Amino acid sequence: MALNVIENVRVRPATKSSDDSVDSFSLPLNFFELRWIKFHPNQRVIFYRHTESSSETFHSHILPKLKLSLSHVLRYYLPLAGLLTWDPKDPKPSIIVSKNDTVSLTVAETDADFSFLTSNGLRPASLFHPLVPELEISDDSATLLSVQITLFPNQGFCIGIASHHSVNDGTTSAMFIKSWSHICRLQENSNAMEFPLLPEDLTPTFDRTVINIPSGLESKMIDFLSSRSKDSDNLKTLKPPPLDEISSDVVRVTLELTSENIEKLRERVRNELARSPLELHLSAFVIAYAYSWTCVVKARGGNPNRPVRFIYTADFRARLDPPFPATYFGSCVLPSGWFQYEAGTFLKEGGFVKAVEILSDSVKRLGSQGIESFFEDYVQRGKNIIPDAQAGSVAGSTRLAINRTDFGWGRPVKTEFVSIDRNEAFSMLERRDDSGGVEIGVCLKKGEMNTFLSLFKDGLSD
Repeated sequence: MALNVIENVRVRPATKSSDDSVDSFSLPLNFFELRWIKFHPNQRVIFYRHTESSSETFHSHILPKLKLSLSHVLRYYLPLAGLLTWDPKDPKPSIIVSKNDTVSLTVAETDADFSFLTSNGLRPASLFHPLVPELEISDDSATLLSVQITLFPNQGFCIGIASHHSVNDGTTSAMFIKSWSHICRLQENSNAMEFPLLPEDLTPTFDRTVINIPSGLESKMIDFLSSRSKDSDNLKTLKPPPLDEISSDVVRVTLELTSENIEKLRERVRNELARSPLELHLSAFVIAYAYSWTCVVKARGGNPNRPVRFIYTADFRARLDPPFPATYFGSCVLPSGWFQYEAGTFLKEGGFVKAVEILSDSVKRLGSQGIESFFEDYVQRGKNIIPDAQAGSVAGSTRLAINRTDFGWGRPVKTEFVSIDRNEAFSMLERRDDSGGVEIGVCLKKGEMNTFLSLFKDGLSD
């Protein structure tokens, strides 16, 4: 596929008047955000079908609206235009915001087949990387947001977003995208000179005095990260570890579990597990993740004694006392997972039910476990990680409604989490037809993918 970069521009947060300016300020990272400072960026691409999007229409109508609304929304989300910095003299990184901050925007055109890329079938994972931008990351600073808008002439366009994990958890990322699309839609019916307003549920809150974390946990987190750093000569570097090239053998697929599929799987758990269903947390997330994970482990096959671990991110916004505001800007998630299992646990009959039980117990425990106890358990589990273990993780959420973000040209026809192809990860979103259920993205090597698809389909017909 050919990609032609039309322009690289810097988008500045909008000002309300000629004498309006951005006040410089800093935002020290909180306890949760520290965990993600060396993670590779989250990359997603959102596709919009627009068969009337000729090059002329796109550049004269669609692109100007997207640029202007991006500038306006950045005024509300100023830290995303700032820099994450770590001065060697400081104990932890901070986000530095100043009046000259900008966000990188790349505009491109491609001759790729829009319908193929937005289909559910097998597609090479490498095809999606040209559609998402990179962040600028050095030892002592990192950008937090980068955007790419790519035109598929007379087919549609896509918006690729790279965001730094430190302050962009799923909730904050979704709130930003919804705010951008909200402002873009407003432009059709508002005076161009007016400064658009965001509704209360999309206006971010930057007050960090709401964070009630036991004294000393931040320093323990920094010590934990230092103990795991592979760069012993520069423990304060913001650079993530290098990544291998994506193999040409890795393919991507999108699957759906309807609400009927999930209820059928839920009923299987109730029938096969000796425990009372009242003891279990049988959410759509738990069912979908456990089912997908066991299919992946079975697709790999091989030695049943090999170590496996699977992880999800736990959102603590509503689990702290007092809870964070719903519009809190920043990250409030930590990884939760299991590192002590062998593949045989999930390969044998009843492996899916066992995975549900493990996930269910974990989610229920989050409701009663304090943050200090959770962190101590997390550190202990981290010490037991086996580097070569088969590992699964999940990105996205069925609660954030990303598949409904309309910038003024209709809902997306597809949302892909590009960064899940780095390992055996899944993405999960709500189904686009609003009928309930889960949309699951999976990346695997082609041989394993074919086996996985067969297992996934056959398991639903049992």
